[in-house]
Amino acid sequence: MKRSVVASVGLVASSMALADNLEGADRLLCAPEQIMICVEEADCYPAHGSELGVPDFIIVDLKNKKMQTTKASEQTRTTAFSTMSRTGGKIFLQGVENGRAFSFLINEATGSLTVAVSRDGVAVAAFGSCTNAKVE
Repeated sequence: MKRSVVASVGLVASSMALADNLEGADRLLCAPEQIMICVEEADCYPAHGSELGVPDFIIVDLKNKKMQTTKASEQTRTTAFSTMSRTGGKIFLQGVENGRAFSFLINEATGSLTVAVSRDGVAVAAFGSCTNAKVE
């Protein structure tokens, strides 16, 4: 029992050490890794980004309050967000576009991404990762 606890703590500590720290970063590259869709009066099920038109990567520009697909994406899209705040080691983004409300939560210490998008009767949740887009 003790060994498994020590091993678990070691794995968590090593993953934290390898995580991207986004404190102070103003341009992020994010990728969804797991996506779920829920339909009113029906079930929730896993979905692939291509089924929902979710790009493989997005660039989040915190300074200019916009998100856009990468140059390699099949679709060139840009979306503005109306609210951005950094509080308690988290980055919060929110906005509305084409009848959908969206909310992003990015953990600055780990780069973990949680996204919720909703429209009337449908909700999509995505989990993924972000890194600093300014590669030097």
